[in-house]
Amino acid sequence: MIAAHAATHLVAHISTTATWLLQEAGTPQWDPISLWKQMGWVARGVVFILFIMSGWSFGVMIDRWMAFNAARKQSRAFAPAVAGALRDGKIDEAIKVAERNKKSHLAKVVTAGLMEFRAHQDSSDIPGETIEASKRALERTEAIVHAELKRGLGGLATIGSTAPFVGLFGTVMGILNAFKGISQEKATGLAAVAGGIAEALVTTAFGLLVAIPAVMMFNYLTGRVEAFDVEMDNSSSELIDYFLKRRGAVRR
Repeated sequence: MIAAHAATHLVAHISTTATWLLQEAGTPQWDPISLWKQMGWVARGVVFILFIMSGWSFGVMIDRWMAFNAARKQSRAFAPAVAGALRDGKIDEAIKVAERNKKSHLAKVVTAGLMEFRAHQDSSDIPGETIEASKRALERTEAIVHAELKRGLGGLATIGSTAPFVGLFGTVMGILNAFKGISQEKATGLAAVAGGIAEALVTTAFGLLVAIPAVMMFNYLTGRVEAFDVEMDNSSSELIDYFLKRRGAVRR
């Protein structure tokens, strides 16, 4: 009986205290405009920085997505066309096919090798081994195309790794504002800490909201770049093999 009476009294006391706290704090406003008005200038600055980082990261995502899709689409059309031209020994035709697919990563690499090979074949004034010169041209172009494909991904990785810490800075400032509210109002109710806690939660959530898509897309786009690198390496090897066979056929 005593335990039951104590439990009933405790529940009633907790209910009364919670009601008093909610009345003291008033009805919380969770719409974006109200949250923005409740924030201090530091929290607003953090949100503004995160907004810029989010916009930049989404711009990189869209740009790389479009570039990679265009490269994939044109490479699928380029590969069989250039293979047919080389099979017939038409190097000039193969170069023209590559120039019509300038967004293709394979076309950029193959064009460099074909033009170097043709320059050595057509002129006796260019010193050096034909195959080695073509191989160097392919390697240089691969490095350039790889750098073009990775453009913006470094910044995307930086945003993905730093955005949570920028949000954490806003969280720390929000907690400090909450303690400041307690000190100024000489109270410990929700009204004294609601503004600071709101700042802390909003900046933390926004930081994670910026970082998570950036990290996911960085990993995805990096995987696609690696796949493109493998395709360029294979195309370079096949082109060198073609040059060796062509040189052997000419010597016979």
